[in-house]
Amino acid sequence: MDFGFLFDIPVAGLFFQLIDYMLRVLTINGAVILALAAPIALGSFCGLMNERSGIVNIGIEGMMIASAFSGWLAASAVVQWFPEQPKADFFFGATPALLVGLVVAILTGMLVSAIHAWLSITVRADQIISGTIVNIVALGVTGYLIVIISRSAPPSAGKFAPFIPPEWLTDLPFVGWLFNMFLNQGPVTMSVLVLAVVLQILLFRSRWGLRTRSVGEHPKAAETVGIDVIRLRYRNVILGGIFAGLAGAWFTLDFGTNFQSGMTNGRGFIALAALIFGRWTPLGSFGAALLFAAASSLNIAIRTVPPTGQLGEIMTAIPDQFWSALPYLVTIIVLAGVVGRSIAPAAVGKPYERESAT
Repeated sequence: MDFGFLFDIPVAGLFFQLIDYMLRVLTINGAVILALAAPIALGSFCGLMNERSGIVNIGIEGMMIASAFSGWLAASAVVQWFPEQPKADFFFGATPALLVGLVVAILTGMLVSAIHAWLSITVRADQIISGTIVNIVALGVTGYLIVIISRSAPPSAGKFAPFIPPEWLTDLPFVGWLFNMFLNQGPVTMSVLVLAVVLQILLFRSRWGLRTRSVGEHPKAAETVGIDVIRLRYRNVILGGIFAGLAGAWFTLDFGTNFQSGMTNGRGFIALAALIFGRWTPLGSFGAALLFAAASSLNIAIRTVPPTGQLGEIMTAIPDQFWSALPYLVTIIVLAGVVGRSIAPAAVGKPYERESAT
């Protein structure tokens, strides 16, 4: 049925045109939206592992940039040592350099998370300060090192090739664009939905999830029933580094091929906003990441395929700087709307000191 007559309604017609344009952007640029959502969602999963255990982590940005740099550097080094790289076409065109880079990125995320865990749990330092230190050091060190390393023009290891779904699947009416959105991706991006579902099940349907939530809500009560609060927090914070490492690898091995100083561009902080908006749940955080990514993709769509008619005239007349800032404006609006409604774990940010036996 043709609803074009709605566009001719004064004033309200612009609203209907905007909805129609947004739906077309979603169906056409679905794969781009999911790709842009991947680092935000992975960063929010890192924050989820921390904050559900009672540890505040605002250092996700630093963990991501450190992982992006180390993964890219390791992959580049392997290419320098072994220029002839065999490709595994059956697995996203993976090469030894890309696989090494991916592993190094994950290990870097876990290492930086371990440092944050030590400062927050053992030293009992202010967790906000600890995360700030991670951000400042990671951004400063990687920015300095890339200036030195780039002088020698290190070779790029390339990136993982996206999986190309069959046309008969993507051409299906109504749902074909969904298959293209979730399947036409590299391995890191494609793993996000799987990780969101698995984490959701584990957090609310497993023994580990119950213990994690109890430690984040009431650690003293958890200790009385035999849960080692310190050990569980250490384990969860360090394991959360895996997701930050994957987010870093997305920048230089899955979506891009080279490292640039500050290339995370605030996505670690947007990941925290997604975590809060998603009410500290994996699927909620993933949905929020898609919302923020959709705002980013709108900037791309307006510059490439702007809407027609009066709506197009209005949207193209708005300065490009506004559309570039739109994801951050959406973040601010979303956080302002959920303040007081989204309740964090009760013990988050509170250092835990085990009571003495005497």
